[in-house]
Amino acid sequence: MHIVVCTKHTPDSEAKMSVDDAGNVSWGSSPIIINPWDEYAVEEALLLRDEHGGKVTVVSMGPEDALEALKHAIAMGCDEAIRVWDEACTGSDTLATSYVLAKTIEKIGDADLILFGKSAIDAETAQTGPAVAVRLDMPSLMYVIAITDIDPDGKTIVVERLLEEGRQVVSSPLPAVVGTSKGINEPRYTSFMGIRKASKMEYPVWTLEDIGADPEKAGASGSGVRWPEVMMPPAREGEAEIIEAETMEEAAAILVDKLMAEKVI
Repeated sequence: MHIVVCTKHTPDSEAKMSVDDAGNVSWGSSPIIINPWDEYAVEEALLLRDEHGGKVTVVSMGPEDALEALKHAIAMGCDEAIRVWDEACTGSDTLATSYVLAKTIEKIGDADLILFGKSAIDAETAQTGPAVAVRLDMPSLMYVIAITDIDPDGKTIVVERLLEEGRQVVSSPLPAVVGTSKGINEPRYTSFMGIRKASKMEYPVWTLEDIGADPEKAGASGSGVRWPEVMMPPAREGEAEIIEAETMEEAAAILVDKLMAEKVI
């Protein structure tokens, strides 16, 4: 079974974004890491490979910073890594990114399962995985909390989805695109041997020409979203009042009186 995991490089989740007067976005000196949600997708791919055999290929579209995501996935245990980049990819939104990733998966050719994390922590659109599924004409199984059964020979998969309304069990033919949720597994730590393997690994770079993609459908020209102006939201203003009382009961009573006076309750 050949599993493809699509990953993204993002700033560290502790990073603070800033925007200058010209609208340029900066994450400061934050390190670039693998998108944390993608670690669940990588871990699930490795578990499935270890149980059913096959290989795991990790793919990322991006400049050299994208190597951080690929190296982390290889250090976790993935077998192959492919970086896709072309200057024409600059400025891609989810529409253009899904096009490039779909063309990459078509070039790979024999993928039985494509995994995504639920979203990327920098944009949180959660659109790329479903868009890739549409472009590849494959079933889209998002918000998956468990893969309960998979039959590589019979080309079927059964998943459990975690939705606001509850849990939903869905069966689908393979190949399919699956978006993993937190809780599907516990991503493993990278090992010393894995890190060594990742540092020595060769990471091929596929261009748009290599994957047979139209440059006009990638990058800014292929994007449906424009950012005419970027600015930080206004700072929140507020004040706090400390309730002083000799007992918790007295403090609670004072709080209730204040909330009722303000018509909060």
